[in-house]
Amino acid sequence: MTLPESSRFQLARDISICRVLNGMWQVSGAHGRIDPTAAVRFMFAYADAGFTTWDLADHYGPAEDFIGEFRRQLAESRGEDALSGIEAFTKWVPRPGPMPRQVVENNIDISLRRMGVERLDLLQFHWWDYRDGRYLEALSHLAALRDEGKIGEVALTNFDTQRMREIAQAGIRCVSNQVQYSLIDRRPEVAMAEFCQESGASLLAYGTVCGGLLSDRYLGQPEPSRMDLTTASLGKYKQMIDAWGGWNLFQQLLTVLRSVADKHGMSIANVAVRYVLDRPVVAGVIVGARLGVAEHISDNARIFNFNLDDEDLEFIESALAQSRDLYRIIGDCGDEYRR
Repeated sequence: MTLPESSRFQLARDISICRVLNGMWQVSGAHGRIDPTAAVRFMFAYADAGFTTWDLADHYGPAEDFIGEFRRQLAESRGEDALSGIEAFTKWVPRPGPMPRQVVENNIDISLRRMGVERLDLLQFHWWDYRDGRYLEALSHLAALRDEGKIGEVALTNFDTQRMREIAQAGIRCVSNQVQYSLIDRRPEVAMAEFCQESGASLLAYGTVCGGLLSDRYLGQPEPSRMDLTTASLGKYKQMIDAWGGWNLFQQLLTVLRSVADKHGMSIANVAVRYVLDRPVVAGVIVGARLGVAEHISDNARIFNFNLDDEDLEFIESALAQSRDLYRIIGDCGDEYRR
């Protein structure tokens, strides 16, 4: 399988990504047991199909270790040059507190060791509590480590527009911000997209298929009970759907998406991802990979085989227009983590 040129995006001068990133939250333990041997085998399948970009974090269970083992096996079986075609973006999610250079660098060194690399391609930084302003200190050290070569680029995850602006005004360059963005949650369009256009930053979107709820599997199905929501993703995004407008309106949206999908010979999930990929400043969409349990390689590849036209978008908007305003209910991107 060969993905088209449109599947790639130049995120930074030295970083080209696949626009559908493989999300590794699913190996964290909150989505069921993952067999390490099977996981690494599946990583080869994704990479061979053109899905070369991985999204992970220091707290996603063994995710960084999986990347390290995958890279080791890849180099052993195909040579060191094969490693240049793989991009692995991790996150550092510290508890707020003192952020001297040594604390920052020690944590980056842990990720370097686990992933088996001399430089992190992209380090995405998260901060839990804005009342503790030492995130600027941490970011200044990360920027220094970038300039010294330990990090390729510095980025953010779940920062709001106000803080992104503050960080930029402090002279700290961040190439992207990873935020929740889907047909259900369009909060990035209120303020953040405009700032990103002004500053040259990109968005990496997660939650785009709502943990699998935005799919044909749930079309025409009764509202799932809490017991039916068997993964952390399903539980999280069902709460977002409840806040957005509830299960009946969600079924109306799925019906509309099924009609659009039929027109193009695609799946509901394909349409949901294509919609977000086409939004301004979106560099890529993160789709969870339950490595060794289930894979959606062929279906994900179809995302690059069609485009939504004006008629499709108007039809989708007619369903979305009936929903509640999540920006007013929750706040800006990432505010759900700081309430």
